[in-house]
Amino acid sequence: MMRRPMPSVLAHRPWICTQCRARYSSVAPASNLRAGNKKTNLPTSPARTRFAPSPTGYLHLGSLRTALFNYLLAKRTGGQFLLRIEDTDQKRTIPDAEQRLYDDLRWAGLHWDEGPIVGGPYGPYRQSERTALYRTHAHELIKNGHAYRCFCSADRLDAFARHRSQAGLPAGYDRKCGEVSADESEERAAKGEAHVVRLKVEGYPMFNDLVYGKTGQNRSPNKLDLIERVYDDPILIKSDGHPTYHLANVVDDHCMKITHVIRGTEWMPSTPLHVALYNAFKWTPPQFGHVPLLVDQSGQKLSKRNADIDLTFFKDTQGVFSATLVNFAALLGWSHTQKSDIFNLDELEQLFNLKITRGNTVVAFEKLWFLQKAHAQRFAATEGPEFSEMVTKVSQVVEDTYPAEQLTPILQSRPLTSYIPPLLRADAKSYTNASDFVTRNSTFFTTTLTRPPYTPASSTNTIPMTSLHTACAALTLVPPSHWTLETHRANITAYDGTTTPTPAESTTPEEAEKARKTADKAFKKELYHYLRWALSAGAPGPGIPETMHILGYDETMRRLQEAKKLTMNLVPAPTRRAKQGPESLGTDRSWMGSLAPSS
Repeated sequence: MMRRPMPSVLAHRPWICTQCRARYSSVAPASNLRAGNKKTNLPTSPARTRFAPSPTGYLHLGSLRTALFNYLLAKRTGGQFLLRIEDTDQKRTIPDAEQRLYDDLRWAGLHWDEGPIVGGPYGPYRQSERTALYRTHAHELIKNGHAYRCFCSADRLDAFARHRSQAGLPAGYDRKCGEVSADESEERAAKGEAHVVRLKVEGYPMFNDLVYGKTGQNRSPNKLDLIERVYDDPILIKSDGHPTYHLANVVDDHCMKITHVIRGTEWMPSTPLHVALYNAFKWTPPQFGHVPLLVDQSGQKLSKRNADIDLTFFKDTQGVFSATLVNFAALLGWSHTQKSDIFNLDELEQLFNLKITRGNTVVAFEKLWFLQKAHAQRFAATEGPEFSEMVTKVSQVVEDTYPAEQLTPILQSRPLTSYIPPLLRADAKSYTNASDFVTRNSTFFTTTLTRPPYTPASSTNTIPMTSLHTACAALTLVPPSHWTLETHRANITAYDGTTTPTPAESTTPEEAEKARKTADKAFKKELYHYLRWALSAGAPGPGIPETMHILGYDETMRRLQEAKKLTMNLVPAPTRRAKQGPESLGTDRSWMGSLAPSS
């Protein structure tokens, strides 16, 4: 019989220490979880939030989202966003990780109000510089009976753990050193005897989570089995004098007056311990909100294989805008009521609330590229510093890809930095990164086009090739001084190359007009198809008016003449021998407006 898996908000969670997992053996009843997200109101007072990464790795998508949610909550409520470096694990610290962290947060626009570099009233903001503070608070717990020194050797603890494991019993500590008197404890510590400091846990209370509601499990910290009574007394100060994460985290959040802690669900099992520590200190804990785990399409936690790696991958390898990645990260677990998903950081600061979704969040990177194209269009429309950066990057790729002698015939006297902007504006809807953009629009950077044999747009096409040649000749009767995007748009719209049959006497004016419009639509479709083949070898890209404008008068004329030669075999022989030239266009040039040559 197949057993149904038990539902859990912590599905596919990463490794969690056994002590924390034991404290958090279940989530709250479903009724509590359903109530957890009814209220999405923001705090009534300014929130003080923090982002507290460890320099044992680089900023990745999940940690960026954590930093972003804390930043947005602070900004939305007029509070402060703090940065704290939790660098107590010196053995695993990566030398450049801290500087990379600063650079990546600034790149994303998440500037901290207090923290390293900028300072603040509650510093220092590196845990390695606060060790004395942790020891002081640990000693305070020893004095008031909420903690004790444990002098047990590693060998004894290991033997005790193996003994319980072999008996099939859960891990725990027998609180042997809890019986040591205060005087003896002080004396042994003063003599330099190795020891740790353990919290004497009185209970692991439930807590009210901003996302999941009341959760955790209010359970006894000790277990009585057939062999002995054991206790779940976690270590606060290690034998080397350094604090564990849990003590440092709680002390720092209290001393820095943090009011709200937004972090991933992988930290939910640790929260009962943190609340127990707050209670032992008689401090008021901050409000906790746990955001969903990020998973791939198969439900597995993101890994390096599916792009959950540091931000360098996104910003340098993939060329993603900071605005795009911030927008993308904000949508991973946060819901809103706006019609569009496209937001910059300023807009997010005005919209953010605590309506965080529960359960794992599937990361669909297709959305990332949708947002990238949307932000590219925004930048192209406003032409601010982001657009200038796009121009610079595309120009650099072009210079690295194409030799100067290949670009000169197209650019002529135009600098590359003035040639690129109209191309970006015309095709921003397809922009993913500079390299892909240049590849997509390669026909704008070479005079050599490899055109396939021309085939009509429709298998039922009846448009003569001579009509297409005539249209091209007419559309290029524009003087170079009027070679603008607006002129080409107006001329192509106004040009009518259709030759509709003379309507029968029984045809009504409405029917004749309908036939004319149908014929004009068919002709325009074929004309656009031919012009794209002639100017861009059929490659997708900017519209035809934009293409003519960007290429310029000389290059457009050259390509159209080249295309005409390649399609002369599609012109019937009698027509081919007929005189070709402007005079073949007829006398009615009213479609050209003020650009029509004077007679």
